[in-house]
Amino acid sequence: MTMKMGNKLSMILVVMALIMIASVCAQNCGCASNLCCSKFGYCGTGDAYCGDGCQQGPCYNSPSTPSTTPSTTPSTTPSTTPSTGDVNVADVVTQDFFNFIINQADASCAGKSFYTRDAFLNALNSYNNFGQLDSADADKREIAAAFAHFTHETGHFCYIEEINGASHDYCDPSYTQYPCNPNKQYYGRGPLQLTWNYNYGAAGNANGFDGLNAPETVANDAVVSFKVALWFWMNNVRPVVSQGFGATIRAINGAVECNGGNTAAVNARVSYYQQYCQQFGVSPGDNLTC
Repeated sequence: MTMKMGNKLSMILVVMALIMIASVCAQNCGCASNLCCSKFGYCGTGDAYCGDGCQQGPCYNSPSTPSTTPSTTPSTTPSTTPSTGDVNVADVVTQDFFNFIINQADASCAGKSFYTRDAFLNALNSYNNFGQLDSADADKREIAAAFAHFTHETGHFCYIEEINGASHDYCDPSYTQYPCNPNKQYYGRGPLQLTWNYNYGAAGNANGFDGLNAPETVANDAVVSFKVALWFWMNNVRPVVSQGFGATIRAINGAVECNGGNTAAVNARVSYYQQYCQQFGVSPGDNLTC
């Protein structure tokens, strides 16, 4: 009888130890790429895991700096998420695909002699996690989404700079770490039409140029221009890619277009995205609008 009781006690202690080990493992996270690590260290999806205090994964509260609306937390470093994708971006963004977009721009467009596939691929060397998610379909959807936004923002790679951009004041003095140069302007430039002093400052720090004192670099150097677009994408758009194309629109232009702000612009972006997904042979997924 005593031996049996001893054996039962030993088994109870072993089970308790295993529970404690499992709890520790959970709290250390190491979640799958499509799961969030909650503030308490557990893996899952939804507000409880991806919302307030989310430590890693596709968190909802990652910094989001719309290209025409001030953000609260500009990012300064490229994403370091390990590459797990199944496609070679260069094999998807072929010269024919790039030409398909840029050839729709008028011959007089400044971007016709500025934007090139080679410049994009050169910039990609600094952001080689772009188009590298957890499946070939997800990879292709991300590439399609980015180029849909590039197409819309630049008019098929026609515009290097924002139309009438100089007439807008994109200086927010509250970002004291990114003080505006009174002799410079921070209007939209590049494939994602980067705007605001805090974006230029942070993008410059991350990509080796003086964004605050030489913002025109984004319009003068095609490789830097694509680097800045990929920098913005990886830091501000990539965290919501898994939520659908509509979430990427919100991350880029927020209330300016979403919730009825500019339905025509939203529909144009969605149309490009669906077209490119079709060309890549992949479903566009759900949640296309914002």
